[in-house]
Order: sequence, then structure tokens, then C-alpha cells
Amino acid sequence: MARLYADEDFSYPAVEELRRLGHDVLTAQEAGEGDQGKTDNEVLAFAVAHERAVVTFNRRHFVRLHSRTGLHCGIIVCSRDADHMALADRISRSIAASPKLANCLLRVNRPQ
Repeated sequence: MARLYADEDFSYPAVEELRRLGHDVLTAQEAGEGDQGKTDNEVLAFAVAHERAVVTFNRRHFVRLHSRTGLHCGIIVCSRDADHMALADRISRSIAASPKLANCLLRVNRPQ
């Protein structure tokens, strides 16, 4: 399973479900990085230093960051979903369907 880094705005119930699904998820708060006003570049640098893919709702900024820097452990951008279990399941299925996570951008959108 994947090593993930959930930024400070990501859903904690979804984090718990991702863990239940077997993923190793570290949150910004658990890492002592929450509530510090870190830039997206700093969030990505932390994830890279700890060999984790970023999971975020901040789609626009991280898509842009991915296009500027191709070297990372993965970026998973998600649309918000009140059904945290379904969100975690979609993330987990996207990771499983991807041949590799390093340097890839995965988009996980809420179904219409």
C-alpha cells in the first residue's frame, strides 16, 4: 500500500479510512507541520523528504506545482466529499490502478 502525507486541510475521517484500507498515512498535524501556514512548496518538500505522496483538496495549486516540478513521490488531488469512506475508497482504488505513484498526479473526483 501507499505511504501518504495528508496536508493540514485534508479530512481526518478519510485518513482513518485510508489507514483501515492498509495505507500508511501521516497527517500534517501528527508531523508537527499543521497550523504553521506552510506553503504548498514546503508541504511537497516535506512529503518528498519523508518519501510520501501528498493527499490534498488543494487541487489547483498542487496541479500547478506538479507541472512545475516533476520530481516528487506522488500528488493526489481530491474533490471534497462528505462521504469520507467513499472518498478514501476512491483514493485507494486510484492508487491501486496506477502503475506507479512517484512523479505522478492522480485526480480523485467526487462522482456527479
